[in-house]
Amino acid sequence: MYQRLGIEAKIEELINNAEKKIKPIFEKVDKIAEYNSMKVLSAFQKYRLSDVHFTSTTGYGYDDIGRECVENIFADVLGAEDALARTQIVSGTHALTIALFAFLRPSDVMLSIAGKPYDTLDPVIGIEENKSSLKAFGVNYEQIDLKDNNFDTEKIVERVSKGNVKLIHIQRSRGYALRESISIEQLKNIISEIRKVNSEVIIMIDNCYCEFVETITPIEVGADIVVGSLIKNLGGGIATNGGYIAGRKDLVELAGERLTSPGQGKEVGPTNGANRAFLQGLYFAPSVVASSLKTAILASAVLEEIGYKVSPKFNSNRSDIVQTIEFGNPDDMIKYCRGIQFGSAVNAHCAPEPADMPGYTDKIIMASGSFTQGSSIELSCDGPIRKPFVAFMQGGLTYEYGKIGIMRAIQEIGFKG
Repeated sequence: MYQRLGIEAKIEELINNAEKKIKPIFEKVDKIAEYNSMKVLSAFQKYRLSDVHFTSTTGYGYDDIGRECVENIFADVLGAEDALARTQIVSGTHALTIALFAFLRPSDVMLSIAGKPYDTLDPVIGIEENKSSLKAFGVNYEQIDLKDNNFDTEKIVERVSKGNVKLIHIQRSRGYALRESISIEQLKNIISEIRKVNSEVIIMIDNCYCEFVETITPIEVGADIVVGSLIKNLGGGIATNGGYIAGRKDLVELAGERLTSPGQGKEVGPTNGANRAFLQGLYFAPSVVASSLKTAILASAVLEEIGYKVSPKFNSNRSDIVQTIEFGNPDDMIKYCRGIQFGSAVNAHCAPEPADMPGYTDKIIMASGSFTQGSSIELSCDGPIRKPFVAFMQGGLTYEYGKIGIMRAIQEIGFKG
């Protein structure tokens, strides 16, 4: 069957050797998935999930008991008081935008303490000029960069103690930056330090790519609000769109009024038949995230073995599902991404090309043979065509499919054995 998929025997041997080395790490991943599965099941049972909650509403979506049940379950799993989980939220960037515009007012200060956020937030914040940005509405932006892959606690405490910061933004995953992701332990430590000098500031976490990688959520270590996409981890590859905002009840209410309209907020918003997909995706999510982690661990071990620079290392602790591979030249980067595409189920006959994409300054190559457009929990690999030519790989609905995709990608870059 490997030959049928165009994979040579030397690559099969390379992968088999790597799997022997990483087997103990896989066992740890499985334990985390088991714990998070129990957390999900407990929430389903607590809110007495029934088939009546799968029914659909249209129009205004008044009195939608399914929507209420879905959001209670999401809030419980995330350790939050309340949650929005809606089809009307089209992406993680959209969820973040809703939250930022809900919480911030003219003259307020937004402080990012993990460096510059993901590229698509540039026009939202006003880093890239835009007439609809926070900056255009008089919201001020500041940032404090990470120091040695951790928070610069001294600078953060000094700045926050001045008292005029309204919201602290923390992006846990690296985005297209060459830094490590932020662990729950790091979050816990910095939130504790911030609260010593400022008890009022809103601490908001961009949790994209990080859900179910660990057993504790940002809310459970003191964050006020957590935001993410449902075509990433929590959607389990089944939710076809959507996003979530969860945390303090008063903040979720504000986000609801920004999503719909003041006075209506969470009380409107039809589910259009999405409840079953949302809940089934959440049900599968701990296992799917585990498969994504195993795929990333395998890629890390194998790509480092054949001479590329990787982050995280195969035996490092992980806080998100993203694996970076530094190729050092555009040709290998493009070939690897094409190999991931050729090893996919959808559009495997297509060869991705670097191209301009909305929200990005560099050309982007994006390989994603996904059943849902842009679904990062499915096997994908992308990155900006700029030095040092790093590809960002994530996902894999099952480890087996992820493994095959990696083998096909290594074949494409011309592994000599």
